Amino acid sequence: MIGQRSGTSDASGAHFAFTDRWGGVSAVPFEELNLGGAVGDDPGAVRANRDLAAEALGLDPAGVVWMNQVHGPDVAVVEGPWDSADIPSVDALVTTRRGLALAVLTADCTPVLLADPVAGVAAAAHAGRPGMVAGVVPAAVRAMVELGADPARITARTGPAVCGRCYEVPDAMRAEVAAVEPAAYSETSWGTPAVDVTAGVHAQLERLGVRDREQSPVCTIESRDHFSYRRDRTTGRLAGYVWLD
Repeated sequence: MIGQRSGTSDASGAHFAFTDRWGGVSAVPFEELNLGGAVGDDPGAVRANRDLAAEALGLDPAGVVWMNQVHGPDVAVVEGPWDSADIPSVDALVTTRRGLALAVLTADCTPVLLADPVAGVAAAAHAGRPGMVAGVVPAAVRAMVELGADPARITARTGPAVCGRCYEVPDAMRAEVAAVEPAAYSETSWGTPAVDVTAGVHAQLERLGVRDREQSPVCTIESRDHFSYRRDRTTGRLAGYVWLD
């Protein structure tokens, strides 16, 4: 159902939400609430799903800002929705415009939502393994600080993502990742090399001085209520949303 998604808000006016896969109109293999426009789903279904999700969160669908995610470290500062031809290829968005919702798409990668309500700065970042290693989350925090945010005031929420018990990788890849971010070193539940991207993200945030952090307990590979590229290959995309009153 459209209402079955995790979301939090606080008295400061910061809002965070993560979707699951249910309550939309997409057909198999994208059923149901696919929000990704570049996965092969019917564009009309994606538009309808984005409208449904935004309206369920009390947002104007036309006022949600998306990005073309490329697994890199680049950040864009935004003041309003893009023209469809001008959506930048970045993996983090930052805004000082209250009421403007920033969105991030995932299907195993870690969605990172950040907000400093006092400064009126919010950010959304897409942290897959390459992006985490490249430093997209620190880049987003630095962009927030340049706009007046204080890491000690930033609230961080990470959403459903593949966990370190399930994200199997070659041993050489694990070593390469751990050389950059030791906290991401992991092992699968069956004893093979693995990477924990979310643990790496939280370690980066900790070093940056972001103390108010929460992590979703959902592993996308383990949960059939969530899309997982590693599990299904052809599948939809979840979304995380952040905005300030």
